[in-house]
Amino acid sequence: MCGIVGYVGKDEALPKLTKGLKTLEYRGYDSAGVAVLQNKEIYVVKDKGRIANLEELLKHEHIKGNIGIAHTRWATHGVPSKENAHPHMDDEKRFAVVHNGIIENYLELKDFLIDKGYTFKSQTDTEVIPLLLNYYYKKEKDVLKALGKTLQDLKGSYAILVISPLLGKTILAAKKNSPLVIGKNESGIFAASDIPALISYTNEFYFLEDGDVALLNDTITFYNDEFKPIKKKSKKIDWDMEATNKNGYEDYMLKEIMEQPEALKNTLNGIIGKKIEFLNFSLDKDYLDSITNIHIVACGTAMHAGLSGKYAIEKLCRIPVTVSVASEFRYQDPIINAKTLCIFISQSGETADTIAALKLARDKGAVTLAITNVFESSITREAKYTIYTHAGPEIAVASTKAYTSQVGILVALTLYIKEIRDGHSKESDKLKEELINLPKLMDVVLADKDIYKDYAKRMYKVRDLFYIGRGNDYNIAMEGSLKLKEISYIHSEAYPAGELKHGPIALIEDGTFVFGIATDAKVEEKTLSNLEEVKARGANIVLVADKEEAKDMDIIKIPKVNPILAPILAVIPLQFIAYYIAKEKGLDVDMPRNLAKSVTVE
Repeated sequence: MCGIVGYVGKDEALPKLTKGLKTLEYRGYDSAGVAVLQNKEIYVVKDKGRIANLEELLKHEHIKGNIGIAHTRWATHGVPSKENAHPHMDDEKRFAVVHNGIIENYLELKDFLIDKGYTFKSQTDTEVIPLLLNYYYKKEKDVLKALGKTLQDLKGSYAILVISPLLGKTILAAKKNSPLVIGKNESGIFAASDIPALISYTNEFYFLEDGDVALLNDTITFYNDEFKPIKKKSKKIDWDMEATNKNGYEDYMLKEIMEQPEALKNTLNGIIGKKIEFLNFSLDKDYLDSITNIHIVACGTAMHAGLSGKYAIEKLCRIPVTVSVASEFRYQDPIINAKTLCIFISQSGETADTIAALKLARDKGAVTLAITNVFESSITREAKYTIYTHAGPEIAVASTKAYTSQVGILVALTLYIKEIRDGHSKESDKLKEELINLPKLMDVVLADKDIYKDYAKRMYKVRDLFYIGRGNDYNIAMEGSLKLKEISYIHSEAYPAGELKHGPIALIEDGTFVFGIATDAKVEEKTLSNLEEVKARGANIVLVADKEEAKDMDIIKIPKVNPILAPILAVIPLQFIAYYIAKEKGLDVDMPRNLAKSVTVE
């Protein structure tokens, strides 16, 4: 969470800082602030709310300077407020700090500093950093030594940028368990949480590893965690900036919903042919025959994609698959070893819980495979293997095209495993053909926007909404329910259809809307029977299915496909309806309250 930006160079820093913050606002938008070094004095401007609020304040300031740092916040410690907004400084204004991450031992450090006579102005964990820098500088009389001592004291995660009159035209950067990227061009040197903040300036980047420190001035000097100089090679990232624009759409979310066929096509391009091949990734038959189980680990929408991956792998490959929420996985003492394949899914590649779970699995000897949408993200440097979804930048907080691309790549991976273990079959060849043709069918489902708008107008005032399905349809129901909660703030729940009689049916009353998902002929009749049960209690039924009609039920018809592929089609109406409900309520669909795109803290 949170986004940080820094610039030092020939140009005015402020325009570059605010521009960078805007591209990172999906990481947090509770508050924002900047610090610029001007005439050996640090000037800080910050405020609660979005970056637009900060820009309004900056219109009345006359800050000039060629070096500065900036921050857009997702609150972890302390409510969103001007006092809790970054940057934070010590009382003597020697150090200004922006920070992404969580200092887990901040209360202990805070007590230590209070005992030494320091006072705190905020409720944040971050404020201990500039105060520690001040404390150690007074002892060491050396900024780098003060930084080294400070970093030794910090437990948890951090990506930090520091400016100081003591350093002059130099930014200090340090990283542990939070992303930080550095780039440069002829005008100067940049640092940021994510590539999007820098891509308009350069396509050559340096990626800091955990424990690394960097000094940014006329050049970039890198140090390891023992403060010994090290060399790093830059990496070229080709990213189309046009893909980060709305291109005429009202919102990023709508744009990204509409981009799903192209995203899936790009993801599968070059993978599926006579046989399935992945770039820079291969597993041999001996290994695949030796594995006893597979773990899929992810959070939120990526976890729902993982559930559909489990359905596909178990159906076609007959390998037991466990899907775990990443935040629970590492605390469950999972039973994994060298005969376990562990798959970790993260759109951003920076999800803290998922990366921590990956490290645990790696330490236990499992083969680790990351599925991500972002090149050179942290997860790619931790996993043994990586498969990229080529969905393009996803800016809206609520994930859409990343989800359908993840499901698509998991189906392709399933076919890859099956072909290596069992050879080609008519069944797998037919599924490959369906998968390749899926973008065309997605276009058909996307074309029914007016129908989805009509449903949204009927539903947007409800307090509760329910989604039910069986098997893979239940996995779709969970994703549909999550989309609605994320952006409309309507309470919704997803249940296995057969579980209704075991409690949840008590929640159904006259006029309650219930979505039924029925794409699998083997369980369709059972699901329809469960829908009859809620209809008998006054519910309004909307059925997402490949049927033409059903008695006394509204139907959203989707093309018929193999149930393994159904999530990619059936989720689209649910995405649209959630989107249009939020629009009817006048809500910001791209930046829903309390959420951020990249969850980089536990």
